[in-house]
Amino acid sequence: MKKITAAGRTVEEAVQSALTQLNTTRDRIEVAIIDEGKKGFFGVFGKRNAVIEAVLKPDAVEKTKEFLKNVSEKMGIHADIEVRQEGKNVTFCLSGEKMALLIGKRGQTLNSLQYLAQLVANRYSKHYLNVWVDAGNYRIKRKEALVQLAERTAQKALKTGKAVSLEPMPSYERKIIHTALLRKDKIKTVSQGTEPYRHLVIMPIK
Repeated sequence: MKKITAAGRTVEEAVQSALTQLNTTRDRIEVAIIDEGKKGFFGVFGKRNAVIEAVLKPDAVEKTKEFLKNVSEKMGIHADIEVRQEGKNVTFCLSGEKMALLIGKRGQTLNSLQYLAQLVANRYSKHYLNVWVDAGNYRIKRKEALVQLAERTAQKALKTGKAVSLEPMPSYERKIIHTALLRKDKIKTVSQGTEPYRHLVIMPIK
């Protein structure tokens, strides 16, 4: 946490000086007034500058990126991290060697890493952030695989006339399958079970 002292003819001028030194915006600092200053007699005699102390608040996105970098390094992985932000949605894309270690079996390690990154980001952010963590474009490949799984399973359900249960999945993966089959008139999807064993059941509409 960076802290500086700044002075100016007025408190506002001192704040502007602090913003310039820290190269940031007003919403990123906390200000404590040390001395409100004094105009002085005829604006000259007894004049005293205003003095403030400015503390730069931690940036939620930078803190999360730092967290992901540290975790990767402790796992013996050197990862490059690209950040994409659209409003409250923030995606951290990790690339490099040994990405399979970060992904884990069926994305379980990556999902756990994403959960922790979400906690870190919202610890430092004033507004709720939706955090996504991807490694080696796993999320894109996984989405394509889930859509294909949805199509195959729907065809099986229609052919056999019986409901087909899928393996337990995180809620966002279940949503991908549900969305993929949403427009199929003869198929419906239902979530069953409790976390972390909640799963989708794909069934024909009779």
